[in-house]
Amino acid sequence: MTRFPFLRPKLVTAEELLPYLRQMDKTRVYSNFGPLNAEFEARIMARYFGNDGAAVTVHNATVGLMLAVKAAMRPKGRFAVMPSFTFAATAQAALWCGLQPYFVDVRPGDFCVDDEKILDTVAELGDEVGVVMPYAAFGTSCDLKVYSELQMRGIPVVVDAAASFGTREDDQQFGRGFPGFVVFSFHATKAFGIGEGGLVYSSNPESIRHVRQASNFGFSAERRSEVQGLNGKLSEYGAAVGLAALDRYEARIDRREAIYRAYVDAMSRRKMRDRGWELQATTGRIAHQFMSVLCPTGIDRERLILDLDRGGVQVRTYFSPPCHQHPVFSHCPRTLLTVTDELSARIINMPMWDDMADDDVDAVVEALASS
Repeated sequence: MTRFPFLRPKLVTAEELLPYLRQMDKTRVYSNFGPLNAEFEARIMARYFGNDGAAVTVHNATVGLMLAVKAAMRPKGRFAVMPSFTFAATAQAALWCGLQPYFVDVRPGDFCVDDEKILDTVAELGDEVGVVMPYAAFGTSCDLKVYSELQMRGIPVVVDAAASFGTREDDQQFGRGFPGFVVFSFHATKAFGIGEGGLVYSSNPESIRHVRQASNFGFSAERRSEVQGLNGKLSEYGAAVGLAALDRYEARIDRREAIYRAYVDAMSRRKMRDRGWELQATTGRIAHQFMSVLCPTGIDRERLILDLDRGGVQVRTYFSPPCHQHPVFSHCPRTLLTVTDELSARIINMPMWDDMADDDVDAVVEALASS
């Protein structure tokens, strides 16, 4: 029996959703950038981005990545430069846009792609770089200065910030002011979840205008397809859930930060870091999706996971295998991926959900420490 599931999503209640459903009853608009979606985008831009730039919702973040890459990529480019330590959606989006992933190693501390290796790879590949795709690992806030400079040099950047909506650095939403694209996921498993959905942001409103057009079959105002497009629109139902979820999202982030601190405290009481356990290095305020730890080098992780499962603790291992070990990406070029391989062999992602009590956290850590 699973006593502590990995995730236990909790979106919005029927009572919270009902006022927005009644609005749909009145407007009888259910998609196509309807009034609820317009309100959802406007509230996000005002509350999280200070109306700096523009954003468009999409029906999932993978489509958002595809639209952003297609809008940004250099026409003669061949490669999408990215970490292998990321979700498969990052690399799949590049493939769908006709680019080949080029995998670069990550840093051991924050698990984000190594900026120096990115710059070396960009210099080596030259005009063959179609786009650069850093990933904000597990909702963290990584430094985007290098990528802003690349964007200004004419090398397009699309940031996969799947779990970073609500994450702040210097009291500012991660990605705010970034001149390239930043793509967020609103999947049900994220801290901000609406079921399926996502957001594409840029400080450049014209870039978002292009993505919005492409997400609606490339239609102009005269409903003529003028650019390559697809159907990437978020429904009014998704926007309704999003509006209801926004009302209490800040409290949800606070609760998840408290759960994270409870994990750190429980591990500290058991002196687990002295025994080789490690945590992801993070800065700022993180919208935690789950708790990530590295088990000690040399431990039998698979046996550990089986022991946890028998004890009712469900865990995951993101990203193990990393992208370069998936069959569809195994042929892709790469740098040495020493850190990536080590992280993927040691990573364990621990349970986190909003109503998880401190006693629950302590029991999970006790199971981890004694396995």
